[in-house]
Amino acid sequence: MQIYEELVARGLIAQVTDEEEIRALVNNGKAVFYIGFDPTADSLHVGHFMALCLMKRLQMAGNKPIALIGGGTAMIGDPSGRTDMRQMMTKETIQHNCDCFKKQMSRFIDFSDGKALMVNNADWLLDLNYVELLREVGACFSVNNMLRAECYKQRMEKGLSFLEFNYMIMQSYDFYSLYQKYGCNMQFGGDDQWSNMLGGTELIRKKLGKDAFAMTITLLLNSEGKKMGKTQKGAVWLDPEKTSPYEFYQYWRNVDDADVLKCIRMLTFLPLDEIDKMESWQGSELNKAKEILAFELTKLVHGEEEAAKAQETAKALFTGAADAENMPSTTLDAAAFDAGLTVVDALALAGLVKSKGEGRRLVQQGGVSLNDAKVTDPMQTLTTADFEKGYAVLKKGKKVFHKLLLA
Repeated sequence: MQIYEELVARGLIAQVTDEEEIRALVNNGKAVFYIGFDPTADSLHVGHFMALCLMKRLQMAGNKPIALIGGGTAMIGDPSGRTDMRQMMTKETIQHNCDCFKKQMSRFIDFSDGKALMVNNADWLLDLNYVELLREVGACFSVNNMLRAECYKQRMEKGLSFLEFNYMIMQSYDFYSLYQKYGCNMQFGGDDQWSNMLGGTELIRKKLGKDAFAMTITLLLNSEGKKMGKTQKGAVWLDPEKTSPYEFYQYWRNVDDADVLKCIRMLTFLPLDEIDKMESWQGSELNKAKEILAFELTKLVHGEEEAAKAQETAKALFTGAADAENMPSTTLDAAAFDAGLTVVDALALAGLVKSKGEGRRLVQQGGVSLNDAKVTDPMQTLTTADFEKGYAVLKKGKKVFHKLLLA
């Protein structure tokens, strides 16, 4: 099976502009493609992980990836999938985030010997002359067509700034510049980027009389998939300082039964025939599939040693035999502890519940334990005796464990 057919079989392709052309380019290793990454934080997260895995697959098949860092477009902000305007960042913050991205991307993509490129659209966007841009690029866009794009329609009622309205033109200009500078002939993105991507292919056609191609990929890159990769403590990051390997493992270990095989197919590099055999798995076998998913993805991001450690810790915690070494932890403020910190307070501080009200209900339903003893009173306070091992362990339900430390 060639790489394009494999992408289809893994459920990765949502829509394409010219399938036969794209199939030929990709299968023959002739695609020079880009995926954009807006540096809105100092770490990549699970949503980016999907794109990195796709870039890795295509590079392994001989194609050349370009990781486009949106240092320029980040100065504006993409309105896609948003109900409000993104907070502005300084140039210094954007540059710091770009540097962090490059380090993390190198775990997935081989940038040696020109096999891949990392470029920053600030290099061409920030030097654009506004009048020149209006004459040379703005003339190629129809405002009527732009307003029909889903990314703009969903913002019209609440208000779309002129700043954000320019995002499509900026992203289209990115593809135009990458085509001219690096021979980039293909762009990838999520379903919610389709209008912006078509703008880029059209700009190249109108300005250069050339063909370029676009395709979108699904799951974590489309608007629906943006709901994934979130926990009560926030996003699931690829930086181990933000999301520990154990927490990363547990996130995937706890995916819904309905999603586990889809995630294995889309995100892991396991052979398709091996995955096909899992389609009939039910009940406890699905738990085995979740362990496979969690291990494979943790290995990709953090290495096999950390993945094995996370898996061992997760299994030990489930049987009550863990020493809590790799358990996610929260350090409690000594002053708050001395003032009388309840178990519900600790649940909220650890990010295990969204509110104290939720914490109280969880205790009343018998879903909380402290050091393996079920908590029955929401007002139960933590004492020094709970920390005789140097830490205390909160357990939420059957699977979620959290280590509490004292400052």
